[in-house]
Amino acid sequence: QNAALQITPASVSSSSEPKPRCSAAGRAGQFGAASGLAGPFAVPVPLFSLQCPAAPVRPFTTQRVNRLTRGNMQANGAGQNRDSEVSCRNGAQNGESSSAGAAHSNGVVSVTNNGNTVSNNNNNNGVSGQPAANSSNGSSEGKKKKRLSQSEEDVIRLIGQHLHGLGLNQTVDLLMQESGCRLEHPSATKFRNHVMEGEWDKVQPTYLQCTSRMKFLLLQQKYLEYLEDGKVLEALQVLRAELTPLKFNTERIHILSGYLMCSHAEDLRVKAEWEGKGTASRTKLLDKLQTYLPPSVMLPPRRLQTLLKQAVELQRERCLYHNTKLDSGLDSVSLLLDHTCSRKQFPCYTQQILTEHCNEVWFCKFSHNGTKLATGSKDTTVIVWHVDMETQQLKLMRTLEGHAYGVSYLAWSPDDAYLIACGPDDCSELWLWNIQTGELRTKMSQSHEDSLTSVAWNPDGKRFVTGGQRGQFYQCDLDGNLLDSWEGVRVQCLWCLSDGRNVLASDTHQRIRGYSFEDLTDRNIVQEDHPIMSFTVSKNGRLALLNVATQGVHLWDLQDRVLVRKYQGVTQGFYTIHSCLGGHNEDFIASGSEDHKVYIWHRRSELPIAELTGHTRTVNCVSWNPVLPGLLASASDDGTVRIWGPAPFLDVQNAEGLNECCSMDS
Repeated sequence: QNAALQITPASVSSSSEPKPRCSAAGRAGQFGAASGLAGPFAVPVPLFSLQCPAAPVRPFTTQRVNRLTRGNMQANGAGQNRDSEVSCRNGAQNGESSSAGAAHSNGVVSVTNNGNTVSNNNNNNGVSGQPAANSSNGSSEGKKKKRLSQSEEDVIRLIGQHLHGLGLNQTVDLLMQESGCRLEHPSATKFRNHVMEGEWDKVQPTYLQCTSRMKFLLLQQKYLEYLEDGKVLEALQVLRAELTPLKFNTERIHILSGYLMCSHAEDLRVKAEWEGKGTASRTKLLDKLQTYLPPSVMLPPRRLQTLLKQAVELQRERCLYHNTKLDSGLDSVSLLLDHTCSRKQFPCYTQQILTEHCNEVWFCKFSHNGTKLATGSKDTTVIVWHVDMETQQLKLMRTLEGHAYGVSYLAWSPDDAYLIACGPDDCSELWLWNIQTGELRTKMSQSHEDSLTSVAWNPDGKRFVTGGQRGQFYQCDLDGNLLDSWEGVRVQCLWCLSDGRNVLASDTHQRIRGYSFEDLTDRNIVQEDHPIMSFTVSKNGRLALLNVATQGVHLWDLQDRVLVRKYQGVTQGFYTIHSCLGGHNEDFIASGSEDHKVYIWHRRSELPIAELTGHTRTVNCVSWNPVLPGLLASASDDGTVRIWGPAPFLDVQNAEGLNECCSMDS
């Protein structure tokens, strides 16, 4: 019953005249076209491959054809309730039929075998094609290709650009072909090739819609290359006929005209700060030009690398313990994992305890080059420590004695050659020491009624300012000579700005004001609601870190004159506690506290990321090494100075009490 009838092209009628035997070479599937039946009476005949029997073919009628067709389809298990699949479709012409929604012309139909539909290729003249799809679930439609979203297309283009930069051009072509995306506009490709090949005459027709800036950059490159090649007349023609009519950046055109006087190519490269004719300068030019083109036309240069760098930098910025130099390259990091820094790499472990002072230690300060640490104590001595930059261990360098009072404040000169020491409120003197020789250069005192408790160096290293809460505010030279004074200012703390003209001073009115000794003007910069006990300023002069009585640590923006952040956790009454900015890029803030701890915050976070324990009394001062971001010093009323460092130093130092570390998990 699986046999199929192969019909000859001869016309089929209702006559009883016997028909000749069907030839093996007979063409199948043409009955509908040659039967003479038209319109709704045209009945398609399935395509089969088995020959007719030897007996003469019985006369065919429309009814018999329908019976044979249904019989063969039922024999194949596909005839039940499928009569509609063998009916004429709307719009079928010339014997065209459709099965399961698929259209076939010239007698080509879809054959259903055991419930599996096989869709044949569309062939003319009744010749059946090879199967195009085979579905085991009775579905004749193949899976449609998923349409890519805009973000997916962008990712593919970024990957393609990166692979193209690596020279994997065949891979890029295959990726673009399979995804159906386009790396860049064809005109952009031509534009790029013309620029990289230096084909300036071919570039010109493509930048008719370019901005004047783009045209200027292109013509400038063309002009410089002509000069390097010694084609002075051609270069002059570009300058006069092409660059000048743009009327863009005339100042630069005047500079370009001066390059005509260059005697040789090297002189031209130096004066023009130009890489010379070749790939380097043209690539740099193309990078500039791409900034003026929309990304749909031409992607920005090295866009994928730029995005990856931004992601790495953002992860580093969000890392609370990142305290090393930011490497902008991608070779030093892994892109397979998120960036995280271990707390063990952070300076929250006691590395060394300095016990040479015999009384409360009120102040500590690292030198600008990070090689020395000065500590001042109630025992009237100043000890200078040498810092080994490799082992980060401190050794006593010299002790400075002779102070009549305790030492409450220290200031290093800009070149670290001198150190000034100040006393408490009842001290009217200050001492200027030569650190290299250990000799006292100047002992300054204007009046026995003065109170000189704070000092700050001018950036030139030849002057300094000093003052106190009794209304003294002086500017002096290295010999202690009074240069200028400001009357009636009760100074709590001082800082000289990098411009060398202005001085910041906190006073008893809970404010920080700016003073100029040149024109004797002053202005209010910071206003607090409580007394400002001390403050320090960042290296760039933008931020000020304040210790405010009963309030703790506040960060101010001096330029915008706004309070940026209040840091939580520290305990401060009316003791003078000195905080500091430190770590790499001054991303961290450290402060002592009356609860015997050292608190460390990330500059962007109000909550502390570490609490350093080990001191047994109030921590008066904290100093961060400006060169070694992993080295921190703290001075306390318990008479000790603790040096804090990363965890690896625990293997070097095994003394008692060195196992204290931060007690807070981030």
